[in-house]
Amino acid sequence: MAPTASRGGSSTSATPPSPRSRRSPKASRTFRSPGSPGGALTPSQIRALAARHGIRPRKSLGQHFLVEPALARRIVEIASVGPDAHVLEIGAGLGSLTLPLARTGAEVVAVELDRFLVPALEEVVGEFPRVRVVVADAVSAEWKSLLDHGQEWVVVANLPYNVGVPVVMRLLETEPMVERMLVMVQREVGERLAADPGQPAFGAVSLRVAYRAESRLVRKVSRTVFWPRPNVDSVLVSLVRRPPPVRVDEAALWHVVDTAFNQRRKTMRGAMVRLGLERAQAEEALAACAIDFSTRPERLGLEAFACLTQRWLETSGSARVGGSSR
Repeated sequence: MAPTASRGGSSTSATPPSPRSRRSPKASRTFRSPGSPGGALTPSQIRALAARHGIRPRKSLGQHFLVEPALARRIVEIASVGPDAHVLEIGAGLGSLTLPLARTGAEVVAVELDRFLVPALEEVVGEFPRVRVVVADAVSAEWKSLLDHGQEWVVVANLPYNVGVPVVMRLLETEPMVERMLVMVQREVGERLAADPGQPAFGAVSLRVAYRAESRLVRKVSRTVFWPRPNVDSVLVSLVRRPPPVRVDEAALWHVVDTAFNQRRKTMRGAMVRLGLERAQAEEALAACAIDFSTRPERLGLEAFACLTQRWLETSGSARVGGSSR
């Protein structure tokens, strides 16, 4: 989806706004009470804003608006956003996080897929010249055209439930200017992003995150702070970019990881055989990496998978699966 950028009252359609677009005077007149004393919208303000614009949350887009101002302020504090920061907010919604982010004086690019929310969002942040509202799909947006590559960016977002993993992985894998993220996602997703080997939620996604970032669960978030109330709780997850901690052909690494987790209840000996090794070769590779033959993939971290990948490449004589060596 082609992004549409605006400041204040520009077009809400998916077509580029007119060069003459400017902040809407109506928005400036209407929204006279911008949030609680700490700078975030109260539940009554959010509901009134939605009613004024004829907005109802859309389940198809995973919309659950944050309606707890104390939590919104706390998220901005945890993210350490100040006037020198450059912030990408994804799923800006009705401005629950956008307003306290804007009040820090930071540059904020607020991305929202639902163009019908944009007039309400612009009403909330129209007075802040460093806030830019962009209509775009975060899963496919061309971030390189939206974000200044001369700056380091921090993502602060209440991510829509249906796109949490793809958005986080795309930013980690393709957008190096994003240095860190603080994202609110449904609990199951957050646990997958931050899981360590041996934990129930650990899987291929956990390894892909660990390859590019240090991740941790910051806090649990009750479902009661959202409107409409979802059926599950959420968590706040911190991700800080780092260089890959292992040196191995990346495409080969993910081929080994995906093969193993496609049948995660099977042993790693079976996974190595499925990769084309003879049983004896598989056992030799596992022994060289100090891994028991009966170990299952969810017990192994990046270092173990990197070791097995290197042994697989050396033993099978496989050409690189694609991608570059790290």
